[in-house]
Amino acid sequence: MTSYSVGVQPRCFALVPAAGVGSRSGASQPKQYVPLAGRALMAHTLDALQAVPGLDATLVVLSPEDDQFEQAVPGFAGERAWVARCGGASRAESVANGLLELQARGAQPHDWVLVHDAARCLLQPQWVQALMAACADDEVGGLLALPVADTLKDEQDGRVLATVDRRGKWAAQTPQMFRLGLLQPALRQVGDAATDEASAVEALGHRPRLVAASMENFKVTYPADFELAERLLRSRAG
Repeated sequence: MTSYSVGVQPRCFALVPAAGVGSRSGASQPKQYVPLAGRALMAHTLDALQAVPGLDATLVVLSPEDDQFEQAVPGFAGERAWVARCGGASRAESVANGLLELQARGAQPHDWVLVHDAARCLLQPQWVQALMAACADDEVGGLLALPVADTLKDEQDGRVLATVDRRGKWAAQTPQMFRLGLLQPALRQVGDAATDEASAVEALGHRPRLVAASMENFKVTYPADFELAERLLRSRAG
């Protein structure tokens, strides 16, 4: 386990990798910019993060070729709103580059980094606060997740191969919260094989904490997800 200075109060930074194109969404543009309830999808995500009192700043990691962000998300501004066009070819690379950017802006190894999917636009600030409270004194860190309720099937050639025991199975969500000094070497070791930050930390032999979240914190991925997210966002607005 990495050791940190006793008595040093860690800061908390959100990191939002948004350099991808969302090829499964069926949209004609990067899915983070698809309009939902009158605003770009990612604008809702960033609003929620900016409303979390305990976050010192939110860093959005964009593709170097991104020329849409400022126009699509004009409300993302201020001392706690950071943007870096340093995204890589994969999520893991974008997050790793984002960690380097946080370091360049003064983040220390003992500081917490909460990595959140731009496409989880239904995030609520209180869910983030619950994660932060649960992990504040944890040696490893943790993630929002949801116990699996559906029966799971293994598939082969379009047919059921076997039924998977769902007991103890959780669906991982984000944010995923780890100290910079732990997450950075974890991603460096696992590389693009990491499907999320928790899996990289697990590969070092650690066991991240699971913090129960909401079904509404789903990742907008497929065409039908946009319609559902739009309905939920509009219902919240009354």
